[in-house]
Amino acid sequence: MILSGTDPQAILAAAARIQAGELVGFPTETVYGLGADASSDAAVAGIFSAKGRPSDHPLIVHLADAAQVSDYASSVPPFAARLMAAFWPGPLTVILPRRDGVAAAAAGGQNSIGLRCPDHPVALAFLKACATGVAGPSANRFGRVSPTTAAHVAQEFGDDLMVLDGGPCEVGIESSIVDCTRSRPVLLRPGVLTRAELEAACGEPVLAKDELLQEAGGAPRASGTLEAHYAPNAKVRLMDAGAIQTALDLLGADAAHIAVYARDVLRIKSEKVLFRRMPGDALATAQQLFAVLRSFDDQGARLIWIENPPASPEWDGVRDRLGRAAAS
Repeated sequence: MILSGTDPQAILAAAARIQAGELVGFPTETVYGLGADASSDAAVAGIFSAKGRPSDHPLIVHLADAAQVSDYASSVPPFAARLMAAFWPGPLTVILPRRDGVAAAAAGGQNSIGLRCPDHPVALAFLKACATGVAGPSANRFGRVSPTTAAHVAQEFGDDLMVLDGGPCEVGIESSIVDCTRSRPVLLRPGVLTRAELEAACGEPVLAKDELLQEAGGAPRASGTLEAHYAPNAKVRLMDAGAIQTALDLLGADAAHIAVYARDVLRIKSEKVLFRRMPGDALATAQQLFAVLRSFDDQGARLIWIENPPASPEWDGVRDRLGRAAAS
């Protein structure tokens, strides 16, 4: 069932479900989450079961404010504190050393844990009412396209799941994830925050994940970092605009069951081809990306041709999600 997130009674009802060990769909500025009490391994097991997600794939714990960090983290390095001060509430997850005996299931059995304070009024009201950290991966079946509306969540899990409706997500792709468990910060998953913004905030260089190859030890497992992820039912292919146009010209009026998402103006001879114009702005593209992929699925597309995003840093988050969608 979908309840209005602006209704205080709905917030209390949702929090009561969390406290009873049940699951709740809730909005954030990035995507909708599937929440459970992070302190209850049994409740967290319900997330893994509902999503079909491997239990060793860690979840992000959502907090009402930074004061709750000490409930889950055994230490906070200064650069992590600076990142949280700069971007919380907001689309940033920090991975910190986990306190012994706390949220082991949510952490996927690791000795580290991902924490985030979302920048959404409904999410913050919900988290305050829960009075506990809420483990919350995206509210979709594992590996599929993340939901950015309450209706998307209901499509995934049906009417039995309570979903707080907070409107369409303003950011549209998942948070940036920074590993803060070592001597230097490492960007494990890009989002709308650029590496330069993260470096300016924490006051030191932020390593890319592939730069860990030069370091001792690997990165902790993190949410949403599998090679194949965020995939619609249709097959996604990333192409240059010229390659898309050539393929459309070859198929001509016979093209069918194909969707195109591109910035360039293209000549499309078939009325059966679905077309959405990709914004020239990275933030606008991120906000609509998952909704566009879902709409192509809903309209029966079997192939989705997407113009390669620009190579500039502000497009890193979009480029990451599209690369994983195309790998499925």
